[in-house]
Amino acid sequence: MAGNDWVNSYLEAIIAAEPGIGNSKSSLLLRERGHFSPSRYFVEEVITGFDETDLHRSWVQAAATRSPQERNTRLENLCWRIWNLARQKKQVEGKNVKRAAKRHLEREKARKEVTADMSEDLSEGEKADLPGEIPTHSDGNPKGRMSRISSVDVFENWFAQHKEKKLYIVLISLHGLIRGENMELGRDSDTGGQVKYVVELARALGSMPGVYRVDLLTRQVSAPDVDSSYSEPSEMLNPLDADSTEKEHGESSGAYIIRIPFGPKDKYVPKELLWPHIPEFVDRALSHIMQMSKALADQTGSEQQMWPVSIHGHYADAGDSAALLSGALNVPMVFTGHSLGRDKLEQLLKQGRPKEEINSNYKIMRRIEAEELCLDASEIIVTSTRQEIEEQWRLYDGFDPVLERKLRARMKRGVSCLGRFMPRMVVIPPGMEFHHIVPHDVDADGEGARDDENPQAPDPPIWSEIMRFFSNPRKPMILALARPDPKKNLVTLVKAFGECRPLRELANLTLIMGNRNDIDELSTTNASVLLSILKLIDKYDLYGQVAMPKHHKQSDVPEIYRLAAKTKGVFINPAFIEPFGLTLIEAGAHGLPTVATINGGPVDIHQVLDNGLLVDPHNQQAIADALLKLVSDKHLWARCRQNGLKNIHLFSWPEHCKTYLARIASCKQRHPKWQRVEFENSDSDSPSDSLRDIHDISLNLKFSLGDEKGESNDGVDTTLDAEDSAAEQKAKLEKAVSSLARKKSSTEKINSKMPTLKRRKHLFVIAVDCSAASDLLAVVKTVISVAGQGGSIGFILSTSMTISETHATLLSGGLKPQDFDAVICNSGSELYFTTPASEDETVLPYALDADYHSHIEFRWGGENLRKTLIRWISSVEEKKKLKQGDILSEDESSSTNYCLSFKVKDPSLIPPMKELRKLMRIQALRCNVVYCQNGARLNVIPVLASRSQALRYLLVRWDIDLSKMVVFVGESGDTDYEGLLGGVHKTVILKGVATDLPELHDNRSYPMEDITEAEECGLADIKTALEKLGINLLKP
Repeated sequence: MAGNDWVNSYLEAIIAAEPGIGNSKSSLLLRERGHFSPSRYFVEEVITGFDETDLHRSWVQAAATRSPQERNTRLENLCWRIWNLARQKKQVEGKNVKRAAKRHLEREKARKEVTADMSEDLSEGEKADLPGEIPTHSDGNPKGRMSRISSVDVFENWFAQHKEKKLYIVLISLHGLIRGENMELGRDSDTGGQVKYVVELARALGSMPGVYRVDLLTRQVSAPDVDSSYSEPSEMLNPLDADSTEKEHGESSGAYIIRIPFGPKDKYVPKELLWPHIPEFVDRALSHIMQMSKALADQTGSEQQMWPVSIHGHYADAGDSAALLSGALNVPMVFTGHSLGRDKLEQLLKQGRPKEEINSNYKIMRRIEAEELCLDASEIIVTSTRQEIEEQWRLYDGFDPVLERKLRARMKRGVSCLGRFMPRMVVIPPGMEFHHIVPHDVDADGEGARDDENPQAPDPPIWSEIMRFFSNPRKPMILALARPDPKKNLVTLVKAFGECRPLRELANLTLIMGNRNDIDELSTTNASVLLSILKLIDKYDLYGQVAMPKHHKQSDVPEIYRLAAKTKGVFINPAFIEPFGLTLIEAGAHGLPTVATINGGPVDIHQVLDNGLLVDPHNQQAIADALLKLVSDKHLWARCRQNGLKNIHLFSWPEHCKTYLARIASCKQRHPKWQRVEFENSDSDSPSDSLRDIHDISLNLKFSLGDEKGESNDGVDTTLDAEDSAAEQKAKLEKAVSSLARKKSSTEKINSKMPTLKRRKHLFVIAVDCSAASDLLAVVKTVISVAGQGGSIGFILSTSMTISETHATLLSGGLKPQDFDAVICNSGSELYFTTPASEDETVLPYALDADYHSHIEFRWGGENLRKTLIRWISSVEEKKKLKQGDILSEDESSSTNYCLSFKVKDPSLIPPMKELRKLMRIQALRCNVVYCQNGARLNVIPVLASRSQALRYLLVRWDIDLSKMVVFVGESGDTDYEGLLGGVHKTVILKGVATDLPELHDNRSYPMEDITEAEECGLADIKTALEKLGINLLKP
């Protein structure tokens, strides 16, 4: 409640009322409490985190009451509301402590298991490494410097080796209104600092040497309430300093905003409502990237497609999209959270708000699951400060700083991580454009300000708007620029200024607190802060010393900084906690010394710029002393100014981009194997990558099509196990090479199938998850019958069964495998194309697309993952005091190299899917867990593999148009069911089919309605539903 002036008068009224609380007119409850002290509860228990809106409104009503008796009655009611608030706070704190203790125990258990697996601990030297840091070389400066500076040499060396290569980078930022010029920052909560950041990042990257093209993908908005510029499909971002650009420009080179149409048409919606439409964006973005990759290859004369070197998602919604695109294209993913869901959830829970209400308003669980997926899929996580890593990312199941250090140490030594992976946390502060900034010059000793280069030029209008408040405008200006939010701690700043007479005599105070017409039109919280400041100005008689302009433009902000620097003033950011502190960098660029909070990002900024002082935001006296010291000590002011101007280039966009590109260069590029682009001497994200070249050969030589275990019919093993000895690997490789001729014939079968698929006018994907095989066969026969006998429609069967189980099911229903063009098996971990029947009945008529396996193998734990799952099953059975196999047992006959299958004996005893995912993430094992076949089977597959991703692979590998597909699903299905609903393909939900499976989704991390919406029809109405979707079937 710090920062609300009404608290003081409220407390005074309570204290004044307390002597009368014990008399006979007081309420019975108060008399029964005896020594209850409302003021003590208020002071000790009521904290800033609670929403005070209703309490404040009640106090205003009580204070306005003239009748003393009624006023006392209202005050008593307020006292009890305070007591209840304190009780709620204790309950919330107790829940938070239990939740934190549970998380700590889970992580400690996971660390012990990982340590037992790895059979060694960190050495003392390795323990010193911090997550996300690079060793830096000492330059004799005793002050710490941010580690990112050392990466410039890395980038320059890498670029010298690859100067002939041209990079294509994809950035994604979905919500808000994004355009290159005249950004409407502050229009709504979605159009803020992130919009400015991604646009400037795209523009800066597009100007870097070695970068050919940058695409910033966002949502196309065509709505009557927004400007028409947001409906333009593309917008080129012109370099701010185009004259100095020495790059060679091609037809499509540079940086562009690409607006992808998805979501509600003709409507601008908040980010919380975009979640159901993410698959549609992914499909359309995938098509754009495919087309652009081909076009760039033609322009640059490359024989291969110019795949993106990375896909970078910004915020959770874009991160979810980037993960799916990264998996579909098999390229590295980068993620920047900007703000994190778990941290926000913790803060809201501390306020006593119900979790159900939080999730309803913010879709917080869907957001958190997306951020966990980003940890699974990302190779690099970009943060602004170390505080973000140590205090926010560590809240997630998928990231543990201790385990990250252990894995990183093993990687440096070239030791296997046994299938465990952690993303690389990298601190890269946001950049700024400084070319337009001309700091106001001062004398060498800091005495006086010189005239501008053009002394005849009029002062900017914002200067006179501010100066009119001051009785002595020549005094140094203390500048604060923040919205009127209690967290920004502006009320404490005004108190510190008002109660320090020497400071008041030496300086003026300017508060830039957004734009307003009428305080009553602001939110209750913002209005409360402004009213408190106005009362303090009156209390300390600060008239003529404090400026509070009502309006300013975004273009006025640099002029405000210049005015403060001209008067030899100081910039202050007194927030209770500041995640980064971009305003501190802006102030430093204008030669303005700073005073900043010790909590959060300003600490890192201060280490680099060394241009001011850090203070405890709760210490009012410390704030006043720091401001007075800088204003009164001219030599200190001049030194801080010079330090800031000298070091500010370290926060420029070119510096940011050098570090950024150096980090991307360290990622092992894994472009599609059939058109691979090699990056020499690149570092591996995992030590297992050192064996991947051999493993890739084995995958490309894989030719067996009939056995799920990766062996040919004559017993030749065509895969390589990374855990085998070198001799065994060599022997297996020789056997695999000897079978290359058979592989060629198999490949020819697949290639011969492709023209047939591409000629199809439509592709019907039957992905119905039925408990009984007879129900599945009935659906398949009905769909085929409705489609007719013409050759314009092809069929793809998508199931959780193995290929042998699928084949047997089809034969039992009198269906031929050749009725289908392709079969997706094992929950999306295998893709087969049907072939003509062989005379040898032991050979199944399916050709395995081995390239698909190389496409989904990213971060697949394999045997190490299997061991962890076996150990987990034993622990669950032991905990429930059951015999071995009473809950889960390994199903070796259904398992493959990329699918670990387990039989579920009693679905009611197994933990929910989200608990199993949590277990895997805590252990740093990245996988996709699918409960299928009505809970009778558990399939564990690679993290970026799924039945929906297999459909996207058909677009990437074989250029199959996704809009030609119609996906048939039941009313429910396996736990990967929701991924099949959304996208550019048509979806038909069959009523009355798979109605007995909804219990599989009861324990999801987020509700199904946050996924998508689709049309429904019965089996008899399929033809009518298809016609509504624009598909006219030809009669046989």
